[in-house]
Amino acid sequence: MRGLLPLRRGLLALRAGPVSSRCGLCGAPSGPQLQPTFGLLFDIDGVLVRGRMPIPAAKKAFEKLVNSQGQFVVPVVFVTNAGNCLRQTKADQLSHILGVPITQDQVIMSHSPLRMLKKFHDKCILVSGQGPVLEIAQNVGFKNVISINMLRESYPLLDMVDHNRRPKLPSNPVLQHPKVEAVVLFGEPIRWETNLQLIMDVLLTDGNLSSTHQTKAKAHLPLLACNMDLMWMAEANSPRFGHGTFLVCLENIYKKITGEDLKYEALMGKPSELTYHFAEYIIRSQALQRQWKHPITTLYAIGDNLMTDIYGANLYNRYLEERAARKNPKAVAKMAATTGSPAAVPREEETDSLWESELAVPAATSCKSVLVCTGVYNPNVHVPSDANRCIKETVFHGHRDFRFDPALVEPGNIVHDVAEAVELIFEQEKFVLH
Repeated sequence: MRGLLPLRRGLLALRAGPVSSRCGLCGAPSGPQLQPTFGLLFDIDGVLVRGRMPIPAAKKAFEKLVNSQGQFVVPVVFVTNAGNCLRQTKADQLSHILGVPITQDQVIMSHSPLRMLKKFHDKCILVSGQGPVLEIAQNVGFKNVISINMLRESYPLLDMVDHNRRPKLPSNPVLQHPKVEAVVLFGEPIRWETNLQLIMDVLLTDGNLSSTHQTKAKAHLPLLACNMDLMWMAEANSPRFGHGTFLVCLENIYKKITGEDLKYEALMGKPSELTYHFAEYIIRSQALQRQWKHPITTLYAIGDNLMTDIYGANLYNRYLEERAARKNPKAVAKMAATTGSPAAVPREEETDSLWESELAVPAATSCKSVLVCTGVYNPNVHVPSDANRCIKETVFHGHRDFRFDPALVEPGNIVHDVAEAVELIFEQEKFVLH
């Protein structure tokens, strides 16, 4: 799969070289740490499990992370792009698989950051996905929710692709719903044609399905999407379609019909900075609850997908660096010298966003990526020896709204599995269990 080819030096073989630390020239901790100054962000599919089967190294890794009292010795969150269940359900699954107690507060689903987007919580929203979508929506704060199935039952003439489900006789709307004010996409649905059709109907009628399509240029309803994974790894030998593939379909249908680009009010789930900011907030909360004295300054994101896990961690690391640069005149000057233009340094007002104001400012100063080889990433794929050719031949599997940058898909380290990842991080942090 060309889209998963490593792009720069050091990716032709497994690598477990040093990551930056915090002392002298190397920055490493000067002595053994008894309390953590770092937190761990674990992807789930391809890192801890493959489908419903646990990856053997996962239990070994978590034996090091939990003490005899069942407490985690470092702050840990599980960051998944899955969005078809509640956090408690996922926490229960992980507790069973890993054999350690995990709470829902340690789990970040692709839809979890929706809790921060309070401006939408009182609006009437249409939700798309599978699983208990109404319960999920209410759990993250929405108060007035309509599902695709509810919409289809009220407007049976709209769902016409499956001939066997077409109404036999003309019908009128069974139930009038309030005007849809926003659309939230949780994850890939079961019947793609039904969801694509009804979402398009809502966007092109401005939320009023009793009216006709308006395809002339006009801003459509707010659209929020969770999980941009083009593909994900289950038990099959090759990756499977993810919600990112569904988004590609929706974006292209909208473009084909209207001639305009579909626009998102927010994109969340990895690799969005929004998700990593939320994860950092949860990590910080855990440290405060445990009354650990030192701030959590370093995050380690462990994943199997270059285009989501690694890209996202590196993107958030860049966000942290740019944020620090805006506060540091010397760093601003250095960044300007590197880029050749002061304009390349983001100004404070340019970075205000829908979500930053909802959380405290980040305490972390870096986010480091660790790639494992038990999921989507395949270290045995042939890579052209010419780096320029490699970049040209690489197909970007990330979302349309995230630009391709070879530096963002280069992991800080490559290890075989999650057990090696934890061992490497403890070694680099000079973390001593006590």
